[in-house]
This record gives sequence, structure tokens and C-alpha cells, in this order.
Amino acid sequence: MSATDGKTPDGGRWGDGMSSDTGGWVRGAPPPGDASLGHLLIDETELSELFPPHGKVAPEPEPGAPASAPPPALKPADEPPFILYKAGKDFGDAMANLSLWVHGLLLPVYGREISSTAPWCPRWYEHLEAVGQLYGLWMAWQDLTGQASPLTGPAMWHRDYLTPVMNNLRDPSGIFAGCKPGQHRHKEPPPVEEP
Repeated sequence: MSATDGKTPDGGRWGDGMSSDTGGWVRGAPPPGDASLGHLLIDETELSELFPPHGKVAPEPEPGAPASAPPPALKPADEPPFILYKAGKDFGDAMANLSLWVHGLLLPVYGREISSTAPWCPRWYEHLEAVGQLYGLWMAWQDLTGQASPLTGPAMWHRDYLTPVMNNLRDPSGIFAGCKPGQHRHKEPPPVEEP
């Protein structure tokens, strides 16, 4: 599956001009009755190709070394990396990448059982607050778990980012309050009075 096929988990589309060659969303759907998570997990090599550590640049080739494929184009420094600043195809691509990470790594590894005291919305991508928090969590994951990260990076990611974000999202009075498996509840923003 392409990380930017632009499909939402329920078959919709996030961006324009993207194509899907898979017909599915979550890679490797389990065979009926298979309770294991191995089919959902993406191996480390594939993850590093799909999600290179944010802001990391590959080393320059040595002078005189044989020419290889040109390096991928880097994003302009003035392009905002945070998803809430993106629009159109850029937003669609960012959502597709985020959803791949959430469904391929975050939920299979860190998704705990849903209960009234720890809700989760199956349509999390329709809650803009959740999208922002999960994207920030993904950006921190890229920065703190890549090859160039410090050895303590994963521990810092768990302590400083994963636990606070998941506790916030899954709080019984949080963004997913009222949502449960098979039922999404749209949240209305608080009213604002003009001065």
C-alpha cells in the first residue's frame, strides 16, 4: 500500500489527485479468526522508508563516488510541517501518512481496550483535535526513534509524548467522550460571543 494513497480508513478520500492500487486501507487484513497483530505491524525497514526521521538529512556522497539515483527533494524550509497548517493535497498526503502510522503501529502496539473510562473513536480522523495531537505524537516519534536519535529517545517519547497524548485523547471527558465502537459522536465547539 502506498503511504499516500489518500484513502480514509472507511474508504473515503482525503486528498485530490491521489490513486489507490490496493483497494484496502489497513495493510494485511487478518484472515478470519486470526487474533494476532503481526499482520498489522510494519517491519522496521519499511517504517524507516515510509517515515524518515523528521528533519534528518542523508549524508552527502563522497567526492568521486559513482553517481547514484538523485536524492529525494527536501521540503522547503518555509513549508510548515504541522498538519493543521496544510491544505489540499498536502493535507491529504499528511492524513494518509498519519493514518498509516496510527493503524500500522500506534494502535496495534499501544491501543488498549476501549471502555467507558478509556474511550476511543473508530473515526478518530474526523476529530480535528485528535488529528493535531496524533500528528504531533507522530512527529515526536519520527524525531526520537530514528537512527540518528539518542539512545534514550524512545524512552523520552514514551514518557514525554505517548503517555500524555493517549491519556488526553482517552480521558472519559475528552475528545472521544460519547464515541464508542460503531458509533461516532460529532463534537460541537464551545460557543463564542463576539465583543
